[in-house]
Amino acid sequence: MKVTRVAFSKDLTAAKLARLEVLARRLGVLRAEVWDRFGSIRGVGTDHRAVRDQWLLDGRVFDVPARLWKETLRDVLDDIGTHREAAKIKVRRAVWKRAADESERKRLFALLKADTWPADPYLRRMMRKYCRRGHTSVVNQIVLDTGCYRAFLRNGKAWLAVMSIDKGQRIAIPLNTDRLPTGTLRLIIRDGKVEIHYAVDAEVVCSTKPHGKKVLGIDMGYTEAYTDSDGDRHGDGIGVILSAESDAKKIVYQGRNKLKALADKAEAEGKPAKAARIRRENLGRQKLSRRRKRHQQRVRDLAFKAAHSVVDKAAVVVSEDLTATIKGKKKFSKDQKRRLSGWTKGVFADALHTVVLRRGATHEIVNASWTSQTDSRTGLLLGSRVGDRFYCYDGVVLDADTNAARNVLARRDDKDITRYTPYTEVRRILAARTAAKPTVETVQPRL
Repeated sequence: MKVTRVAFSKDLTAAKLARLEVLARRLGVLRAEVWDRFGSIRGVGTDHRAVRDQWLLDGRVFDVPARLWKETLRDVLDDIGTHREAAKIKVRRAVWKRAADESERKRLFALLKADTWPADPYLRRMMRKYCRRGHTSVVNQIVLDTGCYRAFLRNGKAWLAVMSIDKGQRIAIPLNTDRLPTGTLRLIIRDGKVEIHYAVDAEVVCSTKPHGKKVLGIDMGYTEAYTDSDGDRHGDGIGVILSAESDAKKIVYQGRNKLKALADKAEAEGKPAKAARIRRENLGRQKLSRRRKRHQQRVRDLAFKAAHSVVDKAAVVVSEDLTATIKGKKKFSKDQKRRLSGWTKGVFADALHTVVLRRGATHEIVNASWTSQTDSRTGLLLGSRVGDRFYCYDGVVLDADTNAARNVLARRDDKDITRYTPYTEVRRILAARTAAKPTVETVQPRL
């Protein structure tokens, strides 16, 4: 398994930075063209070698070394492919809802897997719906294969000699580390520095501490990263950090909106110099970008620590599938909606999956529908969740997160509810089970 490491330039001169920026902008023009030409259905199944060979025959010129534009072409087509694969998850859910016949489902799934779905009208329509044609404005990235750079040590520090626009003249970049980057590199020019992203083996740089022995269900939350089916919390207090950052950003953006209104007013009054000065001095994004990056790094660090805490106990981790959109936000206040919109559920899910694989445990993903609304003692729709409490039909009060985690664990062995079963079908199955229990016939399930 590979993980990404990032090194940074150190004491890079303005002249070298300017040369790299020119190179990145020219490659950015190519990125935009590739997305425009192949980001639609017409680009399905496109191989970067075929495109490369055709462009060479056509004598295409991009004002950059051929090796650089070829690697950028490959990188962009890979991004487009990843974009389509993400859309296929939603299309598979749509297939589950539409196709009741198992053979029809298999046929449609096979077409998706083989990338021959454009021949089927239904799949074509669904992919158009969920895989919107993409565009890009990225002009600050350079992708390098092993022939485009040379890494070496000088005075105990790593350096990178990168291919430039001028033939035979490489740009030497000093790094803030003594480790030499290897493999394909991605250079990102940001805030006057160059970030060097490269992949390394997880076994070399990451924890290989043995995993635990239990089988645990995991509920991902807002106030804490994870709650397991034993009732233990991991990453407790992360919600305070997320809420504090969301509230602070609200104040910042309120102030920015007032300044923007002043700039618009000055421009309307015929004072373009004043409007330009306000936008230049008060409405920049460098500080916001640095703050966002610090916050994301902090949350990511806490999420991975919490994930390691889970795997310390578990050999098998069962978690919810949270790729679907959260329903029911309309009942929340404006502040609650704003805070939930900043909930980094993707970071939590990625951290848990990555740590489980690194440490040799097993990760199983189950359907999340109605796990928070079901009584974990009976598996029936009896009771209701209010805040962090679950009130059962017989008066017993359970911790809502622990109750949900136990339902997630039980969902692992549920043969009737698969990962992609629509939430309406899950509700129908649970309601039927509830009505079939003779001991609770008089209790109406909360739907």
